[in-house]
Amino acid sequence: MSYTFREIEDKWQDYWAKNQTFKAGESREKPKFYVLDMFPYPSGAGLHVGHPLGYIASDIYARYKRHKGFNVLHPMGYDSFGLPAEQYAIQTGQHPALTTEANIKRYREQLDKLGFSFDWSREVRTSDHKYYKWTQWVFIQLFNSWYDKEADKARPVEELVSIFERSGNTAVLAACDEDTPRFDAAGWKAMSQEEQQQLLLKYRLTYLADTEVNWCPALGTVLANDEVINGLSERGGHPVVRKKMTQWSMRITAYAQRLLDGLEKIDWPQPLKDAQTNWIGRSVGASVTFYTKPVMDDGESYPIEVFTTRPDTIYGVSFMTLAPEHELVDKITTPAQREKVEAYVAAAAKRSERERMADVKRITGVFTGAYAIHPFSKEPVPIWIGDYVLAGYGTGAVMSVPCGDQRDYDFAKEFNIPIPNIFRDVDISEEAHADKENTVIDNSDFLSGLSYREASKKAIEELEKIGQGQGKVNYRLRDAVFSRQRYWGEPFPVYYKQGLPYMLDEKYLPLRLPEVEKYLPTETGEPPLGNATTWAWDEEAGKVVSNDKIDHKTVFPLELNTMPGWAGSSQYFNRYMDPHNEEEIFSREAINYWKDVDLYIGGMEHATGHLLYSRFWQKFMYDLGLVPQDEFARKLINQGMILGTSAFVCRWNMPGAKVPVIVSAGVVEKIKKDDLSLERISDKIRDLLGPLLEEGEKEAGGEPHFTPLHADVSLVNSSDELDVEGFKKWRPEFSEAIFVKEDDGVFKVTREVEKMSKSKYNVVNPDAICEEYGADSLRMYEMFLGPLEQAKPWNTAGITGVHGFLKKLWRLYHSGPEDSFSVSDAPASADALKSLHKTIRKVEEDIENFSFNTSVSTFMICVNELSSQKCNSREILEPLAILISPYAPHIAEELWERLGHQGSIAAVDFPVFEEKYMVEQNKEYPISFNGKMRFTMQLPLDMDKKQIEEAVMNHEKTKAQLDGKTPKKVIVVPGKIVNIVA
Repeated sequence: MSYTFREIEDKWQDYWAKNQTFKAGESREKPKFYVLDMFPYPSGAGLHVGHPLGYIASDIYARYKRHKGFNVLHPMGYDSFGLPAEQYAIQTGQHPALTTEANIKRYREQLDKLGFSFDWSREVRTSDHKYYKWTQWVFIQLFNSWYDKEADKARPVEELVSIFERSGNTAVLAACDEDTPRFDAAGWKAMSQEEQQQLLLKYRLTYLADTEVNWCPALGTVLANDEVINGLSERGGHPVVRKKMTQWSMRITAYAQRLLDGLEKIDWPQPLKDAQTNWIGRSVGASVTFYTKPVMDDGESYPIEVFTTRPDTIYGVSFMTLAPEHELVDKITTPAQREKVEAYVAAAAKRSERERMADVKRITGVFTGAYAIHPFSKEPVPIWIGDYVLAGYGTGAVMSVPCGDQRDYDFAKEFNIPIPNIFRDVDISEEAHADKENTVIDNSDFLSGLSYREASKKAIEELEKIGQGQGKVNYRLRDAVFSRQRYWGEPFPVYYKQGLPYMLDEKYLPLRLPEVEKYLPTETGEPPLGNATTWAWDEEAGKVVSNDKIDHKTVFPLELNTMPGWAGSSQYFNRYMDPHNEEEIFSREAINYWKDVDLYIGGMEHATGHLLYSRFWQKFMYDLGLVPQDEFARKLINQGMILGTSAFVCRWNMPGAKVPVIVSAGVVEKIKKDDLSLERISDKIRDLLGPLLEEGEKEAGGEPHFTPLHADVSLVNSSDELDVEGFKKWRPEFSEAIFVKEDDGVFKVTREVEKMSKSKYNVVNPDAICEEYGADSLRMYEMFLGPLEQAKPWNTAGITGVHGFLKKLWRLYHSGPEDSFSVSDAPASADALKSLHKTIRKVEEDIENFSFNTSVSTFMICVNELSSQKCNSREILEPLAILISPYAPHIAEELWERLGHQGSIAAVDFPVFEEKYMVEQNKEYPISFNGKMRFTMQLPLDMDKKQIEEAVMNHEKTKAQLDGKTPKKVIVVPGKIVNIVA
């Protein structure tokens, strides 16, 4: 019987679904193991072969742990809110829920085809109101909490109010806004209710504030820093500007030190930990306040607070630099400089923070015309603005010390600003001096002659004496903006009275998304929810009512923003533990049993997004006593990418072309080898095209140059030849293009290995692979490509080897003229037992070390050995089926059933390695005659010299070699050789 993989895989996928084979057990007696994948966003494109890499690895480990006797939780769901579905809705008018549902159906079909052992009974979708009810619930808890720095934990706001009523806030050490006023108990009681609520917003862990954000007009929404690339939106490539907006924010900064400390106790990749450490950015130094010199004689003096890690260099300050967005820029700019400053601010608003931080070569800035007064020398210090200073980092202002900071040095050189030297015996004529440990301060009044540490301490002491500074620990981490101006996201459970936010009572959750006529912002610039006609909160009735009922007495407007994409992913791992609980986010019994994720697999790209925010939410929920661990995942692995082989055509851009010109790869190479100028290349292509290309039109402009364009790999054959007509249909804008072909009339593309991505048109569909080779072949091949954490190029041709291995495995269990199932109950040979146990040991080590690629090699070696041994012993083949089942579960299930077993192989105990089968019982002796080896003999290792000699001399081949002669000597070295001297 042949290996009919399609029938086998369909059969067992159906069996698993009907029998809920992988449903986590309800019993709490077994030890638990929680294996989690980062759940996907269900796009319309479906999965390509790069997506399942991490899922296959986690599935192998989950199946292995079931074999080892664990109660395994291995769930899957969908991160189903997000901008792509909303953009599609804007274009087509189709509700995002409909496209999301269709995409999820497609994903589920593909995931099932790959044989994953997910517990689908626990599926969650972030866009399901039954799920986002609990996202809203967590938001309310955050709103009703503040951070007590003394206790180093979150506490209920009610407790803070009690403190205010007793003694005000003068003794409260809390994470709060920097402009929070001080007051006593009488001052608190004298405030109106609105004033009290406004003040509490300065303490709440989620709060409203005016924030600099990345605003994308084309998408009509705020974007996170990691959603902006080179000033353009990652989604769609639209321009993004910096803009100040009233937004909900999360006070993640309160947890900065705990987020750093927590990295020490989790087994996560070091590059990921480094990324979070750098993102949080802990610095020790001083807060220093400079005061501006009034612009006009009767003008106001403003404080400018800066944070510096080098208070010892305060006498080296020769200018100050503010971020273009700093609130003081408009107030202090002189009339003479206003036009230049405003132009610079407008230009800076078009660049993302990431772009500004990365751009170290361009030096730009504008003098405001204003000056600050040095705290000690009282000398005037010019105030500039520069886009290398960010409003969202620190205070948005720096005291610039060009002699000790290279970026300040370059800025000062560019604009001819003085560079005073405050370092003894140091030359700063060519560059700044950054070695703080080995310097002595000079030209600095009371700091002169002191080391870096001595001078820093002394400077802080003197700043504190004059009330213009203090020692401080600072973090680069900023509070996370939590508002998005879009429709397809979690609604905030918030309504507004007198402009102040109030939370819905928890009993009214979830607050569900309303229907809207269109998904664009309103004509007045409000978010899409502003288009809803029924989006007001009746406080008395406890329900959503029509907007025309708003009276600001009992009916109030609801929040129009929605939550960001990371809201739903920040606690989904906990909800999986008890996903159908409608009374609480999860039961105490469930959370105390599952506790945390034992193994989490997902991408490094989420290091400073999802993975940081999730750790923050987990620590907050730990403070509230909701979860037993303050880190949600013990071990995390970042899987590498599957790389695709992209195809490129080469467009020739030159003045005078009436239609696009696309040049074959071979022609391009020939032209480049001639080392021609751009003008001569143009002439050569004109010669090739002849009358097809009209001359003239020099005013078309632009230098001639080649531009590579992606071509869909499905239009390219194995010889790199492009289906030109297919390309024209695929890209209609090139339907009239001229294609410059090779001499033999074909058009060739160039190839390049890149990340496999729909946008690069180099994806391989797993459905086609499963159809041709089977899911087990795909699973094993992806593991065979290389180490899990490394990037690996995909080559479809390579899968034939793995598929051939599975057919060879199948033949071990089948023999005879009709390949019928044939397994013997006879005892296994010593060689077969050795092959098996060698494999058990290696595969178990590999799985525990996540070295799945070497496991596949081990299986291949084992099957080759057993095939050579003609082994068909049940004693060997039963444990072999269990060993391979995590990797190739469908074929393993089929073989297990044919071996006569009922039910699934999934929960059968993993084979146990026994050292005794590895001990050599025999030795293969080379038998030589006069020093030349003629044959070999297997002899027991415990034979002595005499026994070995007798066995060799009695062998038929020895008698044939001697041909009746008597040997002169027989040399026997036990365990090594036998040599007969004739």
